[in-house]
Amino acid sequence: MLEYIKTILLKVSFDKMLFEKELRKAFKVLAKEELQQLKQWCYDQFSGMYLVILNKVFTRAKVA
Repeated sequence: MLEYIKTILLKVSFDKMLFEKELRKAFKVLAKEELQQLKQWCYDQFSGMYLVILNKVFTRAKVA
């Protein structure tokens, strides 16, 4: 499921609101370990574009 979420995020990364929506949906389907991997991957891939969104979503969700 993690790879599927990554694919979706890459495909919607052109739109800030859609990206945030899909990122939030990932929290409903991924296990805690997968969320940690997703967090690292998201920061590696999108921190230049969506750092504020990443900080907001991952801080609110308290993913260590």
